[in-house]
Order: sequence, then C-alpha cells, then structure tokens
Amino acid sequence: MPDAPQPDWIIVGSGINALVAAAMLGKKGARVHVVERNEVVGGCIRSGEITEPGFTHDLMAATFVLFITSPAFAELGDDLARHGLEFCNGSSPTGVLRPDGSSLILTTDREANVARYEALAAGDGATYRAEVEHVEQNAELLFGILGGPAWSGATAKLLGKAMFRKGGTRKLAATLGGGLIPARGWLETRFESDLLRDMLAPWCLHAGLGPEASYSGGMTQVIAFALEAAGAPVVKGGAGAILNAFHELIEEQGGQITTGADVDRIVVSKRKVTGVLVGADHLSAKKGVIASVAPGQLYGRLLDEESAGCKRTESQKFRHGKGNFQLHYALNGRPDWGDTALGQVALLHLTPGLDGVSKATNEAERGMLPEVPTICVGQPAALDPSRVPDGKAILWCQMPEAPRYIKGDAAGHIEAGDGKWTEGIREAYADRIEAILRAQIKNFDAIKGTRVAYSPADLEAMNINLVGGDPYGGAATLDQFFLFRPFVDSINHRTNIKGLFHIGASTHPGPGLSGGSGFLVAQEV
Repeated sequence: MPDAPQPDWIIVGSGINALVAAAMLGKKGARVHVVERNEVVGGCIRSGEITEPGFTHDLMAATFVLFITSPAFAELGDDLARHGLEFCNGSSPTGVLRPDGSSLILTTDREANVARYEALAAGDGATYRAEVEHVEQNAELLFGILGGPAWSGATAKLLGKAMFRKGGTRKLAATLGGGLIPARGWLETRFESDLLRDMLAPWCLHAGLGPEASYSGGMTQVIAFALEAAGAPVVKGGAGAILNAFHELIEEQGGQITTGADVDRIVVSKRKVTGVLVGADHLSAKKGVIASVAPGQLYGRLLDEESAGCKRTESQKFRHGKGNFQLHYALNGRPDWGDTALGQVALLHLTPGLDGVSKATNEAERGMLPEVPTICVGQPAALDPSRVPDGKAILWCQMPEAPRYIKGDAAGHIEAGDGKWTEGIREAYADRIEAILRAQIKNFDAIKGTRVAYSPADLEAMNINLVGGDPYGGAATLDQFFLFRPFVDSINHRTNIKGLFHIGASTHPGPGLSGGSGFLVAQEV
C-alpha cells in the first residue's frame, strides 16, 4: 500500500454513509483514508453495462430522494455538483398497476393528487391532503427524530420545543404514538378507496417493514410526503456518477481512497483504537476509526474477542431482515403499459394491493418464495435518456420480499433444495417475475432484450454487509430501531472502544441513501 501522510481518521467501507463522513470531515480540514475491500467504492451504489453495451443499469440502489432532501446534501451538494453530479427527475414519482389493469399515480402536484383521489372516493382527497399536511406541520419534529442524533442535547431540546408548542407532554406523546401505527391500520382507517390504499401500501417495504409492522404506517406517510415534495430522482448517467463525484471531492480535500484492501483487524491498545491491519500493513490513525459495516462484521471479525467484549454476543443476536431480489432488462423499445402516463412513472409497483403485499411479506419472512411478489419497477431511462440508446429503455426491478434462506415455494413449483440460492432457483424465480411483467406490458415479448438477475446470495457476494441479501442493514423492527439500533443500549454511534465509531444502515437513522449516520458522526467528532 503506497505511503501517505498519517490520516486523522480511517474509514472502513465506502457506502453512502462512509463517503458522506469522509467528505464532511475533509471539509472540516481533517485528513481521511477510506479503505474498501471491493475493487470499487459505493456499497449498495453501483452501476454498469450489465446487460448490453450502451445500457447503463443501477445494480442496487437507484433513486436518491432521501439524499437530495438530507442535511448531508445541503452541506455537500454544491461541492459534488462541481465534480459532475447531476440529478434527473420527473413529475410522477410513483404509482401502482394491479393485475386487472387498474392503476393510480402519485405526482408532485398536490392539488392534482387531491382531485384524483377525491374522484376515487368522496373524502379521500381531503384525507390525503390532511395526512401529508400533518407531516409538513410536524416536519421539524419528525425529521429531527428520524435523522438527528438519538441521544443528544439537540434532540432533547427539539422534544422540549415540540412539547411546549403542542401544549404538554401528553399531547407530544400522542403525536409520537400516532406514528407507530401499522400501514394496514393507517390505510384502512384513513382511506375508502382500495386503489389508493394499494398504491401506498408497497412503500412500507422500502423502509424494511411489512404492512402489519409497528410504525410502518407512519413511515409510509412520511415517504408519500417526500415523494410528492421531491420526486424520485436518479443520478444522470447512472448511480456510479455520484461515486465519482465523492471520490474526486475527497481526494481534492487531501483524503485518500484505497480499494481492493480488506481490513483484517481494527487495532486496539488499552481500550483505544490506533488503526487497522490490512494484510501485513498497519495503517495508523491520529484520531480514530469509523467502521461502516454490519454489527457481525465489526464485533465478530474486525475486533478481537477481548476488544469486542459482550458486543460480540449481542451482534450474534442482531436480526437481519428479508432478502432482496433484483432483475434488470435491456429493452429494444419503450414498454406499453396500456396507459402512456404509466411509462413516465419513476417507480411503479405491480401488486394485487395491500393484501398482496401482506401475503408476500409473510411468505418471505417464513422462508418461502412468494407466490405473487411485489415488483417495484424502476424506469430510469424515462427520467434520464442518456442511459440507453435512442428509442430503447431499461427496467430496474426490485422485489423487496425474498427469503434469505429458502424453506419452500409458496406456489409449489420451485424446489427449495438445501435452502441456498442457486442459479437454477434464481432463474426460475426470475421467470415467475417475468410472467407478471409479460402480463402487464403489452409489447413485452417484442421489446425484451437481455435480462440479468441477482438473488439475495448474489447481493451478499457483492457487498458482505448485505447479510442474506438484506439491504436494510438488519430488521428495522421497533426493537432494533431509533434509540435501539443496533443494540438496546446503543448511544448514538459510539462503541465500547475509545475513538471507534460505528456507522451504516445498521445504525441510527437506519437504511436509505440519506448518508445520515455518516453525517451525524462527522458532526460529533
């Protein structure tokens, strides 16, 4: 490894949180060294021509609404733009298409949304307005809790201010308690239209939750507000462009990024971190180490048993969530959904609806291949035509309900074997998804080009922190979230080792592309 000035901070891993932390620290004048085991940086952000030449696909993460609305982007956006980062957006961030051909779209125009939903069922438009306005009115509190440091004077002050404005502790508790409602409870008690319920229901999956999980309703409400307010932007030219921008910015600030370097051990002396071991190389850090990894990696592999202490046992109890299945197509023409408006939707869910989402979630959580998976279809070329040759298109398909280990097939057609994802199981399951696409896209066979599928096992092979293909850094249930992520006694991103901080999707504020944990640690240190 080439000689370089001793860094203030070594950052293990290079996902969005690591890159945000590195850029923020560099902006403050600190020297950072990012060390990544893969040959490329990015964690869950990666793009490339994986199907045919000229078609640029985002392999995993695709839309950046959480990033462009984050404090990290507010601080770094101009710097990243100097290094070529651009976003492409549209006016129809999401929608639903059901098996019978009925569909509904959410746009960035609130008045149009209200009118459309009011036409479905009397009162639904007004209720929708009230629900998103509730998020607006409580934005400082909600986003402060979701994205601020969990244990801090700033959060205590935020809660105190909210308590004063609302008129007491009990009313504040009522506001916070209302956010714990499951998505099913929220949808069924607020809206009369099944179609509107069905459009909103799949979004709880993108928070790592199912529709019966606590606070999945509150998260769905927040996501609907964010999509209406900011759309579902994609990075111009592919998600890899944001990595290039971060890379150039970090190096401009005097930082260093090393890829293809697997950290073997975080070095600790007298309960204080001193650096890391990469093979025979000892890399020392003046101030500390920031690890953007899953808990099992940090406490089970990177720290020795004495340094990990009781956290090694706790990390073994940490629960990972459902796996993720990805399917990508190069298309020789634009898909015909039967409604031209659907062709402009950034993220279109194909699902039977709320009950279908619930059924598929339950099947996946029990280790079954869902009979009818929820399909989130991304259409990035509709927003960014530069990704494809003229007249062509791409489908980015994400199935958030996939078993990490396969116990059986809910449809009774695919043999589970020894429970591990194999190429045969992967392609057979991809055929099931393709059959749904074929039924909904009228010209599917005429435009279908090359397809590439990634099973949960494939995703874990790409990123060791996606345990069992879980892209959310661990089950996002209430006992492993907010104050309790990753452990019930966690205090922000500190560890039991002086100078060692833990960031990433497994830590507060959880999964997504906001860069929240990297931003918070950069502020703290």
